Amino acid sequence: MKKFTIGYRTVKTALGTTIAILLALYAGLDNYVSAGILTILCIKVTKKKSIRASWDRILACLIGIVFSVLFFEGLTYHPIIIGLLLIFFIPSAVMVKAQEGIVSSTVIILHIYSAGKFSLELLWNELGIIFIGVGVALIMNLYMPSLENRLLTYQQQIEDNFRRILNEIVIYLRTSDNSWDGKELTETAKLIEEAKTLAFRDVENHFLRNENLHYHYFKMREKQFEVIERVLQLVASLPVTVIQSKMIAIFIEELSDYVSPGEVPINFLDSLLEMRQVFESMPLPKTREEFEVRASLLQLTKEIELYLVLKKSFKNLKKEQKQYKKGRAELN
Repeated sequence: MKKFTIGYRTVKTALGTTIAILLALYAGLDNYVSAGILTILCIKVTKKKSIRASWDRILACLIGIVFSVLFFEGLTYHPIIIGLLLIFFIPSAVMVKAQEGIVSSTVIILHIYSAGKFSLELLWNELGIIFIGVGVALIMNLYMPSLENRLLTYQQQIEDNFRRILNEIVIYLRTSDNSWDGKELTETAKLIEEAKTLAFRDVENHFLRNENLHYHYFKMREKQFEVIERVLQLVASLPVTVIQSKMIAIFIEELSDYVSPGEVPINFLDSLLEMRQVFESMPLPKTREEFEVRASLLQLTKEIELYLVLKKSFKNLKKEQKQYKKGRAELN
């Protein structure tokens, strides 16, 4: 059973619905409770989704009013006409990509049907319900709690797991100890997925940007994690007896000390190139097993190189965005 909690979105929905109904009531609108329904439907998890939902409902409601005038006034006020109207109205709403507003606009259509006669006063009444309900929802959604601390917590947990995984690789290369249960692998995959979702929500809560460093960071970690999974497979195929295993263990151990993107590492790419040159200078393989080991080592160095390149690309992006913000500040 899930724990009973009251979140900020629940509070905003309850408060916004009450305000919308009270405003519509004090404005003297008929069917004023419908303003509360619109507010409930338009309060979303992000600002961008809320604006999109609000626009869909306004557009669908306006189309619904036009169809109501054409069908009810043009034909007659009869239940059969409601069904006929919906046959044409729903595809029209879908065609203009306002399908999310079909349910709320149907409420407006039924208001007009219940009135039995269309008038300018009825039009203003329905427009008042629409704009009060949608407007209150947009105002309530102006506040979105900061996700910064949660994103930083995810970052710390993922980096800790990366260190543990790399250290387990080092232990295996040195001792052939395979007692590790690998729980960090499943945990890390889950953390990265959750963090990406949260980072994307943070992007959608800012109107002036379509991406942010947090989202790029977790995408980088996702790609690096894919590399680590391939490294694990390659490492498991290496015999512990080969001298190259010890050299790779030393390299990965040093690498595990510089997991965080903010840390300034030694030039690992140059060190990796030197290690690869040492491998190439070694005597050619004489047996099939030696050949397979050498092929695995070559692929392993390529995977580690990709891991480092991904980190370097993120650091460059971070530097570019910092320079961009500095330039904007100087212009202002």
